[in-house]
Amino acid sequence: MSGEKDTLKIIDETINAVQGIPTILETAKKELMNIRNEKEKLENEKTSLESEKTQLELDKKKLEAETKQLEKDKQERDQKIGQMTEEQMRLLEEYAKVKEELGKFAKIAAEMEEQDLSFERIQALLSIYSVLLEKIFQGQPHFRILYTLHGEKESMSRDEIKNTTGIQGAMVLRAVQELDKVDLVEYDMDTGMSKLKKRLFA
Repeated sequence: MSGEKDTLKIIDETINAVQGIPTILETAKKELMNIRNEKEKLENEKTSLESEKTQLELDKKKLEAETKQLEKDKQERDQKIGQMTEEQMRLLEEYAKVKEELGKFAKIAAEMEEQDLSFERIQALLSIYSVLLEKIFQGQPHFRILYTLHGEKESMSRDEIKNTTGIQGAMVLRAVQELDKVDLVEYDMDTGMSKLKKRLFA
């Protein structure tokens, strides 16, 4: 009798265990799905992070290239500024020389007016004036540009003036602008053309 009870107990336990299998399987299925979803989520996050990393590397390279270009541009600007400063100093020195020579010439002319102008005096005065034109004014960009525009072409571009006279571009621009101010040359900033307005000699 005791053996039958044990057998029935085992059977009941087996039935209960078998009945619990669907629940266990369902729980296992849910856990597996959760793990799969979590895995997909992690893979997506990994892909996103790798994409962001790649973009950051590209941005870094772009910034490095832009930094190098900015440094190059800065060096070029510094070099141009240095050249312009040197050119301005040279021009100031030349203008100082011209001013000094003109002062001397004006003084001589004033002295000549107070004296009898003999042929020798006139000849001496003209000799001094010729030396001034040859040694001083001929070296100035204003004179050379004005003289060039008195040639076959009364209208020339900045590049044409630069190539014809050998004067640097910055000096050409400054000279034609100053000649425009005194109404000797008409300078068009849009086209870069300079046109002689007043012919001083044939």
